[in-house]
Amino acid sequence: MNAKEFVELFYTEKNDMLKQYFNNLKNTEVGLKIESLGLNTEQMESIINTVITDAMYTILLGLDGEATIGNVQQTYKLYDEDDCEITNSGEIEQYAYEYFHENN
Repeated sequence: MNAKEFVELFYTEKNDMLKQYFNNLKNTEVGLKIESLGLNTEQMESIINTVITDAMYTILLGLDGEATIGNVQQTYKLYDEDDCEITNSGEIEQYAYEYFHENN
């Protein structure tokens, strides 16, 4: 796995979470809380999309050493199951921006 594939997995997970929340509002705790806000669907989707995007983007940049995680900024080493390093190339930051900010 490379950095692009790793970021794509996060992006896919974000989109899957949004689908689950909004296709099954009455079947998830998050969906029920979203529905209780009394906002229209477009407003709710915009807020939740922004929150999930910010959280995942920050985590990805934190793993790449480009943002803090819990007020600590350092570079982490992340390896796939074939012992190939995914982090430490700066590519996670590049692809995270592309997927989470240019695709929104």
